[in-house]
Amino acid sequence: MSLEHLYVDSNGDTAEFPRFYCQQEEKLAKLQHVLSGMKRGSKRYERQKHKIAKLHEKIAAQRRDFLDKLSYNLAYHYDVICIEDLNMHAMAQSLHLGKSVMDVGWGMFTRMLEYKCKRFGHTLVKVDQWYASSKTCCHCGAKKDDLALSDRLYVCPVCGNIIDRDWQAAINIKEEGLRLYHQEQAA
Repeated sequence: MSLEHLYVDSNGDTAEFPRFYCQQEEKLAKLQHVLSGMKRGSKRYERQKHKIAKLHEKIAAQRRDFLDKLSYNLAYHYDVICIEDLNMHAMAQSLHLGKSVMDVGWGMFTRMLEYKCKRFGHTLVKVDQWYASSKTCCHCGAKKDDLALSDRLYVCPVCGNIIDRDWQAAINIKEEGLRLYHQEQAA
């Protein structure tokens, strides 16, 4: 999962998520402002509420459609998909990134991936959220404990490897996920 994109995979590819809520936020604010000046219970008030509800439905439908097509594409083309098992609700509250985290729809995306992988007979491996994927160097395995969330590049203190933080996390998640997958297959 990435905050700038929906995700970054182990090849360095990203999914350019359109951020449907952010695109419509200004229009939604205008509709809600008009609603605030109306008398509760009047016909105009109810019509305006309906317009706001329709806009929310449109945003949700756009997000669902985008995530549905993307998850289908991934589940169809890959036999094993490894992802982080994140608690998005806690992440939105603790990092004060509520709207941007919730706009991504990561939970919906993972649920779609899960049932589509089952449909195609493929495997979805969830790596524990506490696995230090961002703090561990993907080349030498050294761990950098003082990595802040604002550090978007990872510079390894041991081998000097410089790599995008999200890409490195994706590589580490893939390696850990494949290790878990092979461990499960052997058992």
